[in-house]
Amino acid sequence: METFDTSDMSNALNDVSNRKTNMNAEAAAVAREKGWVEPQGYDYSKYNASVPQQKAPESTEATDLPNVEEPEWAANAAKYEWSEEFGDVGPPNPALEKMLFHNEFTNRAGLKFETLREIKVTAESREQPKPVKSFSDAGLHPIMLENIRLCGYRTPTPIQAYSIPAVLTGHDLIAVAQTGSGKTAAFLIPVLSKLMGKAKKLAAPRPNVANGFNPHVDAVRAEPLVLIVAPTRELSTQIFDEARRLCYRSMLRPCVVYGGAPVREQREELQKGCDVLIGTPGRLLDFMDKPHILSLQRVKYTIIDEADELLQSDWETEFTKIMSGGDTNEDADHRYMMFSATFNKECRELARKYLADDHVRIRIGRAGSSHLNVEQQIIYSEENKKKQCLYDLLISMPPSRTLVFVNNKTQADFLDDYLFNMGLPSTSIHSDRTQREREDALRAFRTAKSPILVATGVSARGLDIKNVMHVINFDLPSRNYGGIDEYIHRIGRTARIGNEGLATSFYNHEKDSDIAPDLVKILIECKQNVPEFLEDAKPADGVVTFDDDTDNEGEEQHDESHETTAANIESSAAAEEPANWDAGAAAAW
Repeated sequence: METFDTSDMSNALNDVSNRKTNMNAEAAAVAREKGWVEPQGYDYSKYNASVPQQKAPESTEATDLPNVEEPEWAANAAKYEWSEEFGDVGPPNPALEKMLFHNEFTNRAGLKFETLREIKVTAESREQPKPVKSFSDAGLHPIMLENIRLCGYRTPTPIQAYSIPAVLTGHDLIAVAQTGSGKTAAFLIPVLSKLMGKAKKLAAPRPNVANGFNPHVDAVRAEPLVLIVAPTRELSTQIFDEARRLCYRSMLRPCVVYGGAPVREQREELQKGCDVLIGTPGRLLDFMDKPHILSLQRVKYTIIDEADELLQSDWETEFTKIMSGGDTNEDADHRYMMFSATFNKECRELARKYLADDHVRIRIGRAGSSHLNVEQQIIYSEENKKKQCLYDLLISMPPSRTLVFVNNKTQADFLDDYLFNMGLPSTSIHSDRTQREREDALRAFRTAKSPILVATGVSARGLDIKNVMHVINFDLPSRNYGGIDEYIHRIGRTARIGNEGLATSFYNHEKDSDIAPDLVKILIECKQNVPEFLEDAKPADGVVTFDDDTDNEGEEQHDESHETTAANIESSAAAEEPANWDAGAAAAW
C-alpha cells in the first residue's frame, strides 16, 4: 500500500489557521487607546523545550549579579545553600539576596496598614501569651530579624503580634485572621526562628551541595523539621517563596512538593536535604509512601494553612494520615498549628481532635469577615449580558491587575477567549490546565504581561500578588461553590497587607438569590453600600448577626478570653497585662 501523503493538507491547514483571526479589531483598538497592553497568546512550542534548572548564584560579589531567568518550575527556585565551611551563620550572597528581597513584584505593606491594627483581637487560652509590639522585642534569632528587615516588614500585624509569642512559648495554635493580614509570616517567623539556633543539632545528615550533587552517590532521605500543608499548588509555592526569604543565611533548607510538576526534580531536591517541607496533600502522600525518600519522624511543627478547606469531609482520609505523621513520630515535642481566614464551627470542632488541651485560639476580627480596605460594589446584570458588562467595566477603568472569578473551568476558558478576542490581555488558570500552563499564567499575571487573569476557585485560597487592584466576581459563588466563605477568599486577593482594592460582583436574582442574605450582611458589616435590588435581603429587624462567630462550644471555665486591638498593644505594653483587655469578655469559639 502506498504511503498517504498529508503534507498538502497540513500546509493548507497552516495557511488557513495563520490567516484567520477572531480578534475584534475595533474593540482591540479601543483597548489600546485605553492603555491596555497587547494580548499575548500561548507559545506552545516552548513546552517541548528543556529549560535548565535555576541555580542559586554562587558569587558573593555584588558586581557579579547575574540576569537570572524565571525557573521552569516554581519548586526549582534558587535558595540559600549551606556549606560545611560556614559557622553558625552563613555569609551574605548579594546576588541571591537581590533575587529574593529586591524583586519588584514582591508585595509590600500599603498606606492603610494601620487599619489592620485597629481590628478587634480575641485571644483565648489557659495561659495568655503576651502580644509583641515589635519584632525586635519578640526574642527572635538575629538572622531572622535581619531577614525580616530585608523583607520590609516594619511592624507586626495583629495575627503576627499574637501568634509569635504563642509559638515561642510552645503552644498549639488555631489562628483565624482576615485575608491579606500576614498569616504566612505569622507562622514562619517564630517557627524558623526557634529552629535557627538548633538546626545543626536537630537536622538530619545532608550532603554538602556547595561541592556539587550526584543523586546516585550523595542522595539522603529527607527528614524535615517543619511540615506545612496547603490545599492548592499555587499557595504551596507562594509559602515556599516566603520560606526561601526567611531561611536566608541559615542552615534551614526549604523544599516544596506539589502535583503536576515532574516527580524526579522534586525528589532530587528532597534528596539534597530538607528541613522545611511545604506541600499539597496528594504529592505529599505520594512521597510519604516512599519512606526511603521521605520520613516525618523528625517533624517538630506541623502547620495547616487554609485549614478549614483541608478539614472538609472530602479531605478526611488524607488529612488524618498527614496529621498522624505517616510513620513513627513522638507527639510530646510536636506542635500543631492551623491558620485560615474562614473557620466554621464544624471545622473548629474537628480541629480540636488534633490539638493539645492548652492550645491558643486567636481571632482577628470576626471569623469569616472581610476588612474595610476592600471597597465592594454589586452590579445587577442579566446572564446573557454579563460578558458585555465585563468588557465595559474593564474598558471604563484604568488598566490594572484584575482577577476575574468564575464558577467552572469551561466558563474560565470561554471568558478568557472572549476577552482575548476583544483585544484585552487576558490569561486563565484552572485545574484542567497543565501545571506548566498554570505557572506560566501566574507569571504573566504577576509581571503584567497578561494583567487580566480569569480563574476558578483554585486561585481564591491565599494567592498574594502585588498590585491586584480589582477583583471581579463574574459568577458569584453559590452554596455549591463555597457560598459566602468563597466570596470572602475571592475578594481578599486585593487590598493585601494594608493596600486598598476594589471588588465588583455581578448579581442577578435568578442565579444568585441563595447568597443574597449573607452577601448583604457582609456589605453592612463592612460599611458598604447595599444596592436597591438587595434591599429585600436585609435583616427584618435591621440587626446583623452571624451564627458562626460565637459558638458556646462548651469550653472549660478556666479558659481565659481577652479582647483588644493591636493598636492598643503599644500604648499598654509596659503594663503587666494590656489595659484594654477585659477578661472573659469574648465568648469561646
